[in-house]
Amino acid sequence: MDYTITYYSEAVQNDILALPDTLAARYIVLTRRMIVLGPHLGAPHTKAFGHGLFELRLKGAEGIARVFFCTLVGKRIVMLHSFVKKSDKTPRRDREIAETRMKEVKDANT
Repeated sequence: MDYTITYYSEAVQNDILALPDTLAARYIVLTRRMIVLGPHLGAPHTKAFGHGLFELRLKGAEGIARVFFCTLVGKRIVMLHSFVKKSDKTPRRDREIAETRMKEVKDANT
């Protein structure tokens, strides 16, 4: 049975699909792989942040983007938040948004 990918909200889905072309294309390639193989693609594609939060690492001609996600029981992957990186470190605010949304999703599914 394959994994399913859902989105925290329609706005999150729209933000991801509005990424610059090469980053959106990379997102599609990697999420297709996640559906078949599962969410843990390993470096350099995914990274664990702890407590069930992960990031999908996108790199393309237009720059670098990140998509935070979590997993739920039943082979479900939930995309929580995306942003285009402008510095080496992940901005604290983007991580906090993802952590808050993950808590909401997990609380609603327990």
